[in-house]
Amino acid sequence: MKGYTSKILREEFPELKSRLPTLWTRSYFVSTHGHVSADVIKKYIEEQKGT
Repeated sequence: MKGYTSKILREEFPELKSRLPTLWTRSYFVSTHGHVSADVIKKYIEEQKGT
């Protein structure tokens, strides 16, 4: 998600490229969302690698 939002923001505001080398820190967020299968989690992780 961070990669996607960074791309969109930099496309909309080109000046960010020169003013801010990075938009996000290397932090993470953890939350629960009921019962989610291992397959759903694996799919989510794989999709995040592409962003």
